[in-house]
Amino acid sequence: MRPGGALLALLASLLLLLLLRLLWCPNYAPAASRLSVEESREATHGTPAALRTLRSPATPAPPTTNRYSENDYLHIIANIQSCPWKRQAEEYANFRAKLASCCDAVQNFVVSQNNTPVGTNMSYEVESKKQIPIRENIFRMFPVSQPFVGYPYNQCAVVGNGGILNKSLCGAEIDKSDFVFRCNLPPTTGDVSKDVGSKTNLVTVNPSIITLKYGNLKEKKAVFLEDIATYGDAFLLLPAFSFRANTGTSFKVYYTLRDSKARQKVLFFHPKYLKHLALFWRTKGVTAYRLSTGLMIASVAVELCENVKLYGFWPFSKTVEDTPVSHHYYDNTLPKRGFHQMPKEYRQILQLHVKGILKLQFSKCEIA
Repeated sequence: MRPGGALLALLASLLLLLLLRLLWCPNYAPAASRLSVEESREATHGTPAALRTLRSPATPAPPTTNRYSENDYLHIIANIQSCPWKRQAEEYANFRAKLASCCDAVQNFVVSQNNTPVGTNMSYEVESKKQIPIRENIFRMFPVSQPFVGYPYNQCAVVGNGGILNKSLCGAEIDKSDFVFRCNLPPTTGDVSKDVGSKTNLVTVNPSIITLKYGNLKEKKAVFLEDIATYGDAFLLLPAFSFRANTGTSFKVYYTLRDSKARQKVLFFHPKYLKHLALFWRTKGVTAYRLSTGLMIASVAVELCENVKLYGFWPFSKTVEDTPVSHHYYDNTLPKRGFHQMPKEYRQILQLHVKGILKLQFSKCEIA
């Protein structure tokens, strides 16, 4: 960045923080409405990004287009944390209606016999030119209808795997939720349970975990069954129809659980739902090769639940207080570069928090 550009970015950042302090706490509504204006302006490519940021002081985005400063985010989060969060019913209803209009998780989140009859030629989510014919043997794997009988759930927890959960003492609060979503078979037993909870109603499974960690369910099948037993009678959700390479592995998980008479049930993401959801977030500026599982599940939760709280969503290497944070609460393995757009995704999640649509847990939980 040129010296003049760096100075402009610094001034813009300082102005952003100053206006945040002035506008955020005294009146919640102006901040939320400014975010809505910013969101609509982002779709207008003719307006320079720097001007869009200055016009919208409440938006939690760094002042440059392609460079994301961790410190910019942390300063903004510190401001957001300093003010009480309040659910905004109208904002929630409006956002939920937009999601329902584009994607309809209530009917289409998972593949079912109702939405995918025998004889369907199902297109893959990413490899959209490839199809898989739904014959009777595959059809029988699907639930008759969407299996979420408690819909709409009152309080839902979406538990990410961020290292911010370590020493958070959020476990008890998470376990009080009516429905708990988790991502990619994380550990929930032992000492970590006091921070992340142990209750699980739905957990996603990346097929690569089955291949790399469990040897494609050959010699490590018993280990896999022992590990998933900790999730009780949770649903295991797999993207069987995102890539052709995922299909065989996902089906193997289904048959392994069926043949072992495991308590857990296998569900498959509907590829059409995921494709529509990606298009929805693309209009918000998230143009990554693929959405993260966390953003997918948070989107689902908004449609299935009345109140949504996110834990463990923290893509930064340190806390607001400058304490180092591991990438996951159980390891420090970083994601593949270029696969997701975590800064842009987190910006969108921050906006949902600011608007009172969902609540982000940024730090330790209060102990009753």
